[in-house]
Amino acid sequence: MANPTRILSTKVLLSHQKQVLMDVGLDVLESNFIQVETKNFDLKGIKDNLIFTSQNAVRSFLTHPQFEELKSELQQKKVFCVGVKSKTILTDAGFEVVAYTDYASDLAEIISLIYANGSYTFFSGNLRKETLPLALKDAGIEFNEIEVYETKLNPHKITTTVDAILFFSPSGVASYLKENTIKKELCFCIGETTAEALENKHIKNIVIAEYPSVENVITEVKEYYYN
Repeated sequence: MANPTRILSTKVLLSHQKQVLMDVGLDVLESNFIQVETKNFDLKGIKDNLIFTSQNAVRSFLTHPQFEELKSELQQKKVFCVGVKSKTILTDAGFEVVAYTDYASDLAEIISLIYANGSYTFFSGNLRKETLPLALKDAGIEFNEIEVYETKLNPHKITTTVDAILFFSPSGVASYLKENTIKKELCFCIGETTAEALENKHIKNIVIAEYPSVENVITEVKEYYYN
């Protein structure tokens, strides 16, 4: 009997996500290659519009100790975000999401072209890309930035042989490659920026999810092995 296809997820999946892969006979290993920690920050000097490019920033913002007392004031502000998950979380929390995109570069373009007269507060993490702030600066848009979470690499050696690896962020790629090498393993990526982190290391065997979400990565894996 042939050995089952073994895949490694570089983040621990939710049980139902993992189950989808196991249901089609895949052997799933999982391990967190990054750790995210909320930072202390002030909810002061917030501009008229809010920008979020990650779910981690959204969660950090919504769980701020002062959020409840400032809630009604903050909910007057318009929101621009990356990712349908972030949009859903913010909408459920009572915010009006004016625009959301799959990538920060697309969001920056929309803001620069259509909403350049507004002022913005960008809630970010320590490893954020320059894409959005540079675009806002180039367009002469008024904004400030508040760092609300920190991503820490958690590199460790994987000794089990795997057929495929699931990556969910450029920092996850960086962390994995500190202790491991990629030879013939197929790499499934949540999006283009994550794939670029692999391509920069001359790794070519990459499949990018149609839309950047964990669910879509899982769908790609399932379809690749069982279609």
